[in-house]
Amino acid sequence: MLDVNLIRRNPEEVKKGIAKKNFSPKLVDDFLALDEEWRKLTKQIDDLRAEQKKLSDERKIEEATKIKDKIQSLESELRKLEQNRQEILWQIPNLPSDDTPVGKDELENKVLRKWGEPKQFDFKPRDHVELGESLGIIDIENASRISGARFNYVKGEAALLEFALIQYVFDILTGAKLIKSFADKIEKGYSSKPFVPIVPPVMIRPDVLHKMARLKPEEERYHIPKDDLYLIGSAEHTLGPLHMDEIIPEEKLPIRYVGFSTSFRREAGSYGKDTRGILRVHQFDKLEMESFTVPEDSIKEQDFIIAIQEYLMQSLEIPYQVVAICTGDMGGPDVRQIDIEVWMPSQNRYRESHTSDYMADYQARRLNTKVRRKNNELQFVHMNDATAFAIGRTLIAILENYQQKDGSVLVPKVLQGYLGFKKIG
Repeated sequence: MLDVNLIRRNPEEVKKGIAKKNFSPKLVDDFLALDEEWRKLTKQIDDLRAEQKKLSDERKIEEATKIKDKIQSLESELRKLEQNRQEILWQIPNLPSDDTPVGKDELENKVLRKWGEPKQFDFKPRDHVELGESLGIIDIENASRISGARFNYVKGEAALLEFALIQYVFDILTGAKLIKSFADKIEKGYSSKPFVPIVPPVMIRPDVLHKMARLKPEEERYHIPKDDLYLIGSAEHTLGPLHMDEIIPEEKLPIRYVGFSTSFRREAGSYGKDTRGILRVHQFDKLEMESFTVPEDSIKEQDFIIAIQEYLMQSLEIPYQVVAICTGDMGGPDVRQIDIEVWMPSQNRYRESHTSDYMADYQARRLNTKVRRKNNELQFVHMNDATAFAIGRTLIAILENYQQKDGSVLVPKVLQGYLGFKKIG
């Protein structure tokens, strides 16, 4: 959530910022109206408490009791007011950074740079479904019979390729030497602390997902009513709250995690889109980075994470482009969102494979995650999360970009050491 004092001091700035994200500026007016009532009622209660104490000290018990009853009545009113005020506050999104492109939707995202040249095939490239089915490594038909639409089996060499990708990411992100090279590119001496590998829970309580500001849109989440738990849509959902209600000593920051999990999404708003194959499915595996930093390092941390993402894609030797997501297409908690889109030969276009979300202290305020600075001052930490590999989309990119005329698929050189084969088929 935003700092209440920021909204009070600069309401017009906040209105302009959230309007860029296609949110109504009326949210700010509604909040300030409730906030003013809340402040007045809080002062009234405080004044009455002071008067009650004075009367009690003077042994005027009957008068003090009357004031106590009045305080209890006003406190009940205050609780209701505070709940309404909080609900409005939590609806207000984060403000976009100055370098975020202003736009209404994905059509106004901005390509920042490209790497690699799309391969020119001397045959008509097959899509990943045709390749996967002919090689016996993707089975959509049986998954459909057993689980329904938008599920799949990943089999044989494709399953081994998935585990090679997982181990490769863990090796890169836990290795001090490479992490230092990424950090030094951002700033000489920037923290080269490696990532801690984690396999997190895939279920989360509704109140915690709400604090992560990732509960909405609710139609995208799978809910288990009997247990009142949600299935996560990404490992970040249970990595981000790891330090909820904690005060972290400054010397322990940055804290960096890389989590592997299965993720679940209804894809409720995507009917008719990408219905063929494993690009947009209900269940998928993903490797996700999450970091906690002091405020002054947070933008550098996002740039550091993006450098890792680009290294991973370059090491696979698959063409991609880096895209600044515009205000109307970015997430509510985000200050700045940068995506990587990978080249898909069968579609003759780039498709999103990685996201990097910088939230500043927006999530930390909701989670109550703070840092104790060396001067003993308390501040909210700043948080970043980002994709290392979305496994399904990475498998698609490998199959389509490394396909051969005879229908076989070469394995990227960087992964061959993790496998007992260099070619599928």
